[in-house]
Amino acid sequence: MTPCVYILASARNGTLYIGVTSNLPQRIWQHREGLLEGFTRRYGIKTLVYFEVHDTMESAIRREKQMKLWKRDWKIELIERANPDWLDLYGEISL
Repeated sequence: MTPCVYILASARNGTLYIGVTSNLPQRIWQHREGLLEGFTRRYGIKTLVYFEVHDTMESAIRREKQMKLWKRDWKIELIERANPDWLDLYGEISL
């Protein structure tokens, strides 16, 4: 179990989704395959543009809730600091 907070995007500066999981590779695969009903499937949000690993699920959930309250500009700034080209990070995760 590796608690993570992640951000998916539909495109560069597109629709964003923030989530939390204990199995990032599996969760992102589910989003990419359209297996999870709801917001990400409805809006075609499949590109992993940011993630951060946490020591506990409690801290990951706290961070997710904090980030969901942020202004959109702050979320974009966070993504662009870590991933300026908005590359799909799915191939880089092996937690």
